[in-house]
Amino acid sequence: MAAVTLSPFLGVGGQLFDDNGNPLAGGTINTYLAGTTTNAATYTTSTGNIAHTNPIVLDAAGRIPSGEIWLLFNTSYKFIVKDSAGALIGTFDNIGGISVGSNVQNYTGNGSTVSFALPVGVTIVFNIYINGVYQNRNTYSVTGGNIVFTQAPPLNSIIEAQV
Repeated sequence: MAAVTLSPFLGVGGQLFDDNGNPLAGGTINTYLAGTTTNAATYTTSTGNIAHTNPIVLDAAGRIPSGEIWLLFNTSYKFIVKDSAGALIGTFDNIGGISVGSNVQNYTGNGSTVSFALPVGVTIVFNIYINGVYQNRNTYSVTGGNIVFTQAPPLNSIIEAQV
C-alpha cells in the first residue's frame, strides 16, 4: 500500500470540458513524473492500494470514473489531458499532492517488535503516540523506511504515527 495525498488537479469530483463547454467525454489524462514522460501511478482512493489506468479515461460527464485522484506522497506529477480523438487539451506540470493535516499510519505492538515499516515514499514522521500518549523523539528513530523504537511497544498497544 502506497502513502498518498489528494491531487489538487481534479482531486475529488473534478470535471473537464472541451473548448465549447461540453464535458470531455472519453478524454484521457496521462500521468507522468514531473518534467518527464516517465509514467507515474495515481490511485483511486486514500488507501493507495488501487492504481488508476494510465491514461485515465474520463466518463461521459468528463469526470474521473472513481471520482478521485490520489498521488504518491512526496512526488510531483505532470498531467497531459487529451480529448477522445487524442488532440491535446492541456499540460499541467509540477503538481504535488495536498497534505490535509497529516496522514496517520496505525500499528499494533506485540511486546517484542521494535521496528515498524513505513509506507513507500514516507521518510518523515511528525509525531508518534502509543495508546494516545505522545512519544518523545529520543524513544524512536526513523531509519531505512522504518520506525525503530528503543524499546518494544507493549502487547496490543495502539501505535499512531503522523506522517
